Amino acid sequence: MIDATTKARLAVSTDGEGGPYIMVPLKQIDEVRELLDANSISYWVDDNAISLDGKPEVTVVNLGHGSEATRVQKILDKAS
Repeated sequence: MIDATTKARLAVSTDGEGGPYIMVPLKQIDEVRELLDANSISYWVDDNAISLDGKPEVTVVNLGHGSEATRVQKILDKAS
């Protein structure tokens, strides 16, 4: 899946201690949620969205500890 804002692929990040997560443009959150739901991936979306330097808002989709980041990345990569 391509980030509508940056035109780069959406990537699962594994840095930090909170578990894997995906930074998602707010305007794509419904599409990402549908994809994760369809693949039975557990997640939660941060309540807050942020905009830096006037760019479109992004939010964090948390996958939590124990999530298979590589599996989720493959699912995102296959999505158009």
